[in-house]
Amino acid sequence: SSDLRLLTVCSHINNLITGVTKGFRYKMRLVYAHFPINIAIVEDGKRVEIRNFLGEHITRTVNMNPGVTIERSETVKDELVLEGNDIENVSQSAANIHQSTLVRNKDIRKFL
Repeated sequence: SSDLRLLTVCSHINNLITGVTKGFRYKMRLVYAHFPINIAIVEDGKRVEIRNFLGEHITRTVNMNPGVTIERSETVKDELVLEGNDIENVSQSAANIHQSTLVRNKDIRKFL
């Protein structure tokens, strides 16, 4: 079990080195069938406002974790790019965006 802990620490150190030298990038796509999703990136990439998700009138607001910035992709339509040095903050920010737009009480084969 001590070998496993040592491997975990080595993985964390490798992620720290990779984060400082290259950084981490997550890409997310906006997928919709009928209602186009509107995304507003505010506060210089520190917050995302999601509007018109499934035609709803509420605005979902997701704050990025410290050190994470978000921007739209210049080359691909409806793609968001999250970048940062800490893989845990970047992945958690992507997960927060995903969790804020979960479809509940609907058949996603029909409504998505």
